[in-house]
Amino acid sequence: MGQIRVEKNVGGIEGLHIIEPAVHGDSRGYFMETYNRRDMEEAGLSMTFVQDNQSESGKGVLRGLHFQIKYPQGKLVRVIKGRVFDVAVDLRKGSKTYGKWFGVELSEENKKQFYISEGFAHGFLVLSDTAEFCYKVTDFYHPNDEGGIAWNDPEIGIEWRDVVGNYGGSADPSGYTLKDGTPLNLSEKDKHWHCLSEIR
Repeated sequence: MGQIRVEKNVGGIEGLHIIEPAVHGDSRGYFMETYNRRDMEEAGLSMTFVQDNQSESGKGVLRGLHFQIKYPQGKLVRVIKGRVFDVAVDLRKGSKTYGKWFGVELSEENKKQFYISEGFAHGFLVLSDTAEFCYKVTDFYHPNDEGGIAWNDPEIGIEWRDVVGNYGGSADPSGYTLKDGTPLNLSEKDKHWHCLSEIR
């Protein structure tokens, strides 16, 4: 192995793994392997990726919490510009950690990657002025297969980094900001997801 370090089952939740690549730097810059199937398999991670995605978002943008209904995807996520707080919530029926969440800061500086197995809801909040977010997935995009959960579901109780405000009974972000006053920015769809207890 040698090119990656894997922290498995982070937060006590099976299926969530933080991956830190070896970064080789000098006065010219740096080089790292962002994915190596052999190293992943040696670490016990044998997923196969079929699609790469990339997005850009501004400060205060919160995307999520999203999951796939019939065609669940495993996701290997990282940030190549800026800084985000990335969150996964266990939705696997019968899991001993059902409804539990784990969050990690991903940034261009720390170069951490977060692998989220199939069966989790996922979302992230942009903490920097802008962020470019990249992720590999284990299944193709299927139209009309996306579900969601309210990002601020009090039953789940995610402690979003740098967010202040009070739950107003829905996923609408009115009344929430970042600590510096930046309002949260959600898509119309994400403002209307229900709590976990309402979709079980």
